[in-house]
Amino acid sequence: MLANSLWRKALLTLVVGSGIVWLYEVTALDSRFATMGGDVEGAPSPGARLLFSATAYCKGTTTASGVNVRSGIAAADPDLLPVGSVVQVDAPGTRYDGVYTVMDTGPAVQGRHLDLYMWSCHEALRFGKTAVRIVVLRLGWNPTHSAPGLVDSLFKRREQAAQ
Repeated sequence: MLANSLWRKALLTLVVGSGIVWLYEVTALDSRFATMGGDVEGAPSPGARLLFSATAYCKGTTTASGVNVRSGIAAADPDLLPVGSVVQVDAPGTRYDGVYTVMDTGPAVQGRHLDLYMWSCHEALRFGKTAVRIVVLRLGWNPTHSAPGLVDSLFKRREQAAQ
């Protein structure tokens, strides 16, 4: 039926071509849209506890902030966690819990995604993609944008007792 008719072939080609163009133009929701409509709009406040996905990277020599790469450095979306932010990472089942400083950005680090630097590429591959909980200790370079810690609360108690 299709082999004998030029018009049916042309119509089928037009329909299939239109379908491919339509599918190509569809916007896929990815991590850039993860924060839209969520509980965090814009940058989180210091002390916020958030769920992120984390991966690891091992390549590169210099971060976006200009410092050399080393353990304890993370890459994050600068709209959520600006460069200079300090976060405490809780990665269940791994040995990579700890405090990381956001010193890098990247095109693949969008939304609620954290990329932790590891010296060994084998370790980075083993780390894979993991769900982590983070606590924002400081946003950016400004020390006044820090979460109050134990030392701060002890000084405030001492000052209040002295008055």
